[in-house]
Amino acid sequence: MKTSWRSASLVASAAAVLALTTACGQESGTSSVGSQNVGATAAAGGYGGVGSGVGTGTSPSADASSPAIGQGNLGAQSASAGKLQVSANAELGDVLTDATGLTLYRFDEDTAEPPKSNCNGDCATAWPPVPADDASAGAGIDKALLGEVTRADGSKQLTIAGWPAYRYAKDTKAGDLTGQGVGGKWYALAPTGKKASVASLPGLSTRNDPDLGEIVVDKNGMTVYRFAKDKAWPEPVSNCTGACLEKWPVVAPVSANDTKGVQKKGLMSFTRSDGVKQQTVNCSPIYTFAADKKPGDTNGQGVGGTWYAVRPNGEMVGISDK
Repeated sequence: MKTSWRSASLVASAAAVLALTTACGQESGTSSVGSQNVGATAAAGGYGGVGSGVGTGTSPSADASSPAIGQGNLGAQSASAGKLQVSANAELGDVLTDATGLTLYRFDEDTAEPPKSNCNGDCATAWPPVPADDASAGAGIDKALLGEVTRADGSKQLTIAGWPAYRYAKDTKAGDLTGQGVGGKWYALAPTGKKASVASLPGLSTRNDPDLGEIVVDKNGMTVYRFAKDKAWPEPVSNCTGACLEKWPVVAPVSANDTKGVQKKGLMSFTRSDGVKQQTVNCSPIYTFAADKKPGDTNGQGVGGTWYAVRPNGEMVGISDK
C-alpha cells in the first residue's frame, strides 16, 4: 500500500511539472466572451429592393427582378453547385459558396422546418435556386446538413440545415457578396445553415489576408498582434503597460475548444503584472489595435517596428517569416 501511494505521488508530481513546462505559464484558457455581430443589413424592401452589399456601396434604387440583372451570368447561376466550399470573409466570418466560389444565400421568408421555398417567379430570376443534384460537402462542411426540397415547379433545390439555398444574379465572380442584407431578408449562408456573421466565429481563428497571408483574428474578426518587446519563455510577460494598453487592448482568455486553425501548443492565458488576464498564442501575449476599426483592418502591422500580426503558430508576420 505504501509503495503504491508513493508511486502515485511521484507520477502526479511529474505530470504537474510536465504540464507547467508545456504550458509555459500559470493558467489554462477560460471561456471567451460572446461574439459581436457586425454583418451588414440593408433597408427593408422585399426581394426586389437591392440593398448595399458588404463593401459594395450598391444603391438601393435598382430593381432586382429586372431581366437585365445578371444576364451574362445566368448559366453559372443555374449550374449545379458541385463541391461546396467555405470562404473566410473579414466581415461575415465563414461563408458558404459553390464549387466556383459564388456565394450561397438564404431567404427569411422561407422555412427550414419543414424545408420550403417561397421564392418563385421574378424572385427566382433575381435569386436562382441552387439545384440539389451533384451538390457535395467540401472541407469544413457537415454532409449531414445537405438536403433537398421540392419547389413549386417540381424541381429539386439544395438545402443547408433545411434552408433552401440560392445564388444572387448580381454576383458575377467568386467572392462577390452583393446580395448580403438585400431587402432585409437575404443573407449569405454560413456552413451551418445559419446566417453568416462574425457571431459564428470562434474566440480565436484565422483568415487569409491578401497582403499578409494567414493570420490570427479574435472573436470579432479583428486582427491579432504581438509586441516584439514581450517575452514568452519561460513564462509569458507583457511589456505593454499603462498608456500602451489604450492603443493595444489585450485579448481576453479564450478556451482552447473555442479556437479554429490556431496552434494548440502554448495556447494559454496568464495573469499580467496589473492583475488582468491575457491570452497567448504559443505562449506569446496577444493584442488588438485600437486604430483597426473593422474586421480585415491591419493598421497595426509594423507599427513602431515592434508590432506585428500573428501567424497560427504564434510567429510574427514579417519578422519570423524572414
